[in-house]
Amino acid sequence: MTGSDARAGFVALIGEPNAGKSTLLNQMVGAKVSIVTHKVQTTRARIRGIAIEGNTQIVFVDTPGLFAPRRRLDRAMVAAAWGGAADADLVVLLIEANRGLTEGVEKILEGLGEFAKGRRIALAINKIDRVKPDALLGLAQEMNSRFDFVETFMISAEKGHGVPHLREWLAQELPTGPWLYPEDQIADLPMRMIAAEITREKLTLRLHQELPYQMTVETENWEERKDGSVKIDQLIYVMRDGHKGIVLGKGGETIKAVSMASRIELAEFLGRKVHLFLQIKVRPNWLEDSERYTEMGLNFKDGN
Repeated sequence: MTGSDARAGFVALIGEPNAGKSTLLNQMVGAKVSIVTHKVQTTRARIRGIAIEGNTQIVFVDTPGLFAPRRRLDRAMVAAAWGGAADADLVVLLIEANRGLTEGVEKILEGLGEFAKGRRIALAINKIDRVKPDALLGLAQEMNSRFDFVETFMISAEKGHGVPHLREWLAQELPTGPWLYPEDQIADLPMRMIAAEITREKLTLRLHQELPYQMTVETENWEERKDGSVKIDQLIYVMRDGHKGIVLGKGGETIKAVSMASRIELAEFLGRKVHLFLQIKVRPNWLEDSERYTEMGLNFKDGN
């Protein structure tokens, strides 16, 4: 959209891992563009979801959670999070009402000090249905005494409470200008990467604690077929031979279940039939392989 009343801009969602950023993004956009699991640190790349509110196009940057990094991958994810926020027109810090002012939130508030110069940052308190109103009000007052947020919102990303109000406010605050993406586009992440993320989500949900962050998924081949269907070949990288057995499961039941769940969701997402083929490869040092970081949309050098 163009014209004098058109608005467009970038909004970065930052916060601790598992604060609900991906759930909020999916609520805002109205489609699943960022994987949601109960495991922390699942969002590795700066996935952008696009929402339309009136004459405004809001481009969301869903950053990896901010946490204390220990490994190269962790450091690259944290660098991507701050980098995504630095590029945005508006920043929304998301915290959990039921967890309050945690040590992780304290660290983010410290980081906001220098970072905030010239930037407008709003606070969104998520999971408000899990605490009493008095505690919620106290948390809002405490957070605003620690940092000068331009606005504070009370939301439940999972249930959608307060989300329309936040979206309307963001739309009004973004700069005037033509839209940045075609109207029918909901994410600028390549479909190959979205497909890999969907499969990785299914693996994460299925394997729980067994292989937390020691695997990654890449879409190796994407073949458009004449009948309108698509054939997708994906590689699951694990670090040890023993991990391969865990992903396969007894009689191959785990990999079959993951493949079926991923295929069903991909078919629904793409609106057509999907032929999905998964292969497991052992690559002990994939966490130190620059190509894997490029595939995830991260900068290998940021992990130094």
